[in-house]
This record gives sequence, C-alpha cells and structure tokens, in this order.
Amino acid sequence: MGHQKRTKARERAVQALYQLDVAAEGLDEALARFWRNFEPVEREVREMAEELVRGVAAHRREVDDAIEAASANWRLDRMAKVDRNVLRLAVYELRHRTDVPVKVVINEAIELAKKYGAEGSGAFVNGVLDQLAAGLPPRAGG
Repeated sequence: MGHQKRTKARERAVQALYQLDVAAEGLDEALARFWRNFEPVEREVREMAEELVRGVAAHRREVDDAIEAASANWRLDRMAKVDRNVLRLAVYELRHRTDVPVKVVINEAIELAKKYGAEGSGAFVNGVLDQLAAGLPPRAGG
C-alpha cells in the first residue's frame, strides 16, 4: 500500500477512535456508524484503518498506561481528545506494528495532531512519542 493510502488510513483510524472516545457504544457498532457517516474510501484504506482501530481497542489498557507513563503530569482524561487518540494510534503502531519505522509513526502522528488538534498538539504529541520511543528496542528502518 502506498504512503498516501497509509496516511489516509491513519487519518480515518484517528477519526474513528475519536468517535469511539466520545460515544459510549461497542466497537462494531461505532465502526459501522463511522463508515456510514464518512465519504467512501478505497477498500484497502478502510481495511487498514479498521485493523488499526481494532488493534488500539485490543491493547487499550497497555497503550493508555504507556501514554500516561511517557506524558509527565498529564493524565489521559485531561488530554484533548484528538491528542489522546493520535497518541493511542501511534503507541499501538510503535509497540505492535514493528514493520513501520519509528520515525514514520512519529512523523505521521505529529502531522495528524497538527491537522486535527489545537495549536500545541503537534509539539505535545512529539514530546510524548519521543519519550516513549526512547524506551523501545531498536528496529530496522529507524
């Protein structure tokens, strides 16, 4: 899958995670409603986005604990919803998708935070992910 499609899949995944964060409903219902309310995307973009959302959901406690440990003085419930969900996606990718270079995950997360978050979101996400990435085992590609 090309870079642009992966970026679009991450974008959709963050949007779906945000919706899940706001609406108290099950994962399958939330994803079905999400796809009904957004313009159609290519099948492979949708599949990757769903795979990412389901991965975050499956590892939610571990991902959230890692974010809180790396974000000094910031509890998850105090973070902006966009920042929190961009971080969830990135941490999931850093810890469970070792085929993706660390720099790519961090750069994509920063871009998502800048696009959808508040003015300082990119810097905040960058700081948390840099802290977290420092504790990861080295991997090929960065």
